[in-house]
Amino acid sequence: MKRFLPFALLLIWLTACGAPAPSPTATATLPPPLPSSTPTAAASSTPANDPSPTPPADAPAIPFYRLDVTFDYAAHWVEVNESIAYSNRAGETLPVLVLAVEPNLWPNCFSLYALLVDGNPAEVRLSGQRMEVILPQPLAPGATVNLSLQYTLALPQAEMFIDPNDQRPRIFGWMARQTNLVNWYPFVVPYQPGQGWILHEPYAYGEHLVYDAADYEVSLRFTGSAGAVPVAASGAVVAEGEATLYRLEKGRAFVFSFSPQYQVLSQQVGDVTVYSYYFPLYEDRGAAVLRETARALELYSRLFGPYPHATLTAVAADFADGMEYSALYFLSRDFYRTYTGTPQDYLTIIAVHETAHQWWFELVGNDQALEPWLDEALCTYTEHIFYETYYPDLVDWWWYFRINLYSPSGWIDSPVSATAGYEPYRRAIYLNGARFFEELRGRIGDEAFFGFLADYAARFRYGRATTPEFFALLRQHTGVDFSDIQARYFLVSY
Repeated sequence: MKRFLPFALLLIWLTACGAPAPSPTATATLPPPLPSSTPTAAASSTPANDPSPTPPADAPAIPFYRLDVTFDYAAHWVEVNESIAYSNRAGETLPVLVLAVEPNLWPNCFSLYALLVDGNPAEVRLSGQRMEVILPQPLAPGATVNLSLQYTLALPQAEMFIDPNDQRPRIFGWMARQTNLVNWYPFVVPYQPGQGWILHEPYAYGEHLVYDAADYEVSLRFTGSAGAVPVAASGAVVAEGEATLYRLEKGRAFVFSFSPQYQVLSQQVGDVTVYSYYFPLYEDRGAAVLRETARALELYSRLFGPYPHATLTAVAADFADGMEYSALYFLSRDFYRTYTGTPQDYLTIIAVHETAHQWWFELVGNDQALEPWLDEALCTYTEHIFYETYYPDLVDWWWYFRINLYSPSGWIDSPVSATAGYEPYRRAIYLNGARFFEELRGRIGDEAFFGFLADYAARFRYGRATTPEFFALLRQHTGVDFSDIQARYFLVSY
């Protein structure tokens, strides 16, 4: 349902499908919601605890998010005061900002109480995941605007997704042992000059969101009967007290994961602290994940350039499959359950795959809906690099068990929407993509291949790459003709 609401007032009320029932234990920091039949509510109301963003020195180059979060674990209830400092780097005047609001895809989850632009009211249009903020004054190139939002999240049960045919891991929300806040806050989506705002509709599988790198300061306090519970987070803890303050610099997506059952192991790799969060009875699995993640971190940092964050956290997931975010990834409970005690299983394979996403997704971004091969194919082949380095006797096993057993096929430059189901998508993007990289490496040689990957990571660090840019840079590293290889794997010639 699309709503066009002129904001003559400072206080607003928007919700996906009506107001959720308030949590009986949530703290009463919010003003009462404004009924749509009462357009004359007090115009002097302002967001409670409205934080003013204090961006770091380089914030004008990238967005800065300040999120003050109060969380009731038992009631599945979140209150958020959010500030965004956004600088226009598009080279075009922007009359509107477009934000992704993923929680609004769940009925009665996202309730927006207030939104201000530079302290003033603005018109907001909210439909599904898309929020358009009509700026009181168009944002000129190089200018910065500050948004303040106040909202609540009535978290859904993760198994209850809006589309029963959805084949993606169901991550956002609460489940028996775990609550995950992923894509939980409104964020400004990337703007591509000449193309506009990049916000794709969700698909039945694969990823659809595209992220700019941004700086984050997130404060977290607990309320309610459960009190504080163990937390895994994208950012490093920088202060503790009544609230815990986390900071993440130049990240794509800040996430939290909570569970009273979490146990944790850690290991230092240079200046990076690696954490492994796992459920009881799985300490050996948690230790294996920690060990292989740390080894992958060391290897990839050496080959592709420094890891960009102070922490890297692996989290046992109470859902199927794995998923990457900034400085944190999830690893399916099934991989822990079926662990064989050797690296010949998916616990290791997917752990090192998700670690690779800290370079191919986090460091070098891409459009995951239109060009998913740029991160998924490269992460899959990076698994091979890990195995040939640490377990050379298992390389043939990896090619059979991970790739060839599933008959790779299909154009690897296909967008998610052009593949006919998850299995064809995986066979083309992940598996055939790995075959492409193996052939390319064999043709141009290791020196050119690894020199290119290191340069690719450096050139597009904190930015986004496209397929034409990938191949343009590759050709700067080799004069060897690989056009026949490209023609076998790519529908389009680049």
